[in-house]
Amino acid sequence: MTYRFEIDRVCASLARCAVLLAATLITPAMASPPDLPPLVEQASGEHHVGKVIWVELVTPDMESAKRFYAGLLGWTFRDLPVASSAAAGADETKYTLALLDGRPVAGIVRRSVPAEGRAQPAWLTFFAVRDADDVGRMALAHGAKILAEPRSYGRRGRQAILADPQGAVFAILASSSGDTPDVLAAPGEWIWSSLLVRDPDKDTAFYQSLLGYEVYDLPSADGREHVILSSDDFARASVNAMPDDSTHRHPHWLNFVRVLHAADAAAKAVALGGRVLVEPHTDRHGGQVAVVADPQGAPFGLMEWSEIAEQGSAK
Repeated sequence: MTYRFEIDRVCASLARCAVLLAATLITPAMASPPDLPPLVEQASGEHHVGKVIWVELVTPDMESAKRFYAGLLGWTFRDLPVASSAAAGADETKYTLALLDGRPVAGIVRRSVPAEGRAQPAWLTFFAVRDADDVGRMALAHGAKILAEPRSYGRRGRQAILADPQGAVFAILASSSGDTPDVLAAPGEWIWSSLLVRDPDKDTAFYQSLLGYEVYDLPSADGREHVILSSDDFARASVNAMPDDSTHRHPHWLNFVRVLHAADAAAKAVALGGRVLVEPHTDRHGGQVAVVADPQGAPFGLMEWSEIAEQGSAK
């Protein structure tokens, strides 16, 4: 799946998001990590390396985020206790779980925006791995940077935060309870993730070596490169070339949530205080997609789902 973006607006937003992600994750505000629940309620041996299995929002205004996503997607929330360092003081980090019909679908981390720069909130994408430490070392060997060293989080597992060779921020998670099963996302759940980069071949090779993807080229009417990353016979994500004349060129991951009607969801996002970055339009998979930002500025996609299969040839 690919999308035709007003690329400058989205890249400008994500460039500022990357600054907040890096600042938040490098700053050791928590004396001890939150006791995150297991990814899978009933532990299993199911593992899907390379699958996006979790997302987290880093934002300075947790209550505003709760109101927005509850109104837009029907999420409810459960705050988790976090032991903060004395240095954090009143600006302590807080963590809440977002739930859909009682199932965890995302995490929200409250952190203030750094005084310097134009950082803004962002969604962080977590990929399934079997061993976070080994994959972290492999990523470093292939040109990535470690933004947050591997660390164990309660019953969730062990995770680390990295920036790929072109600077796109992402996370890896070795779930202690197994990975979520490969089923179609319900409306209100995350359904797709896309990477926008200057050099798709370079980052495609990086993620392929790191996570063992099969890689498929997609035909493109815009003349730019679009690639599908696949594992276990499921498409996991796409890598897409930025336009050569893009003013803002910070590589970034963008996550899409499934909705029944993208146009209605985009309008509702605006009514709730968000804004539209990319107007709803028909994508190559046959459904409507849009890109919006929440009231604090965190961008994410809205995607309808259709059964039209993607076509491509394996690399």
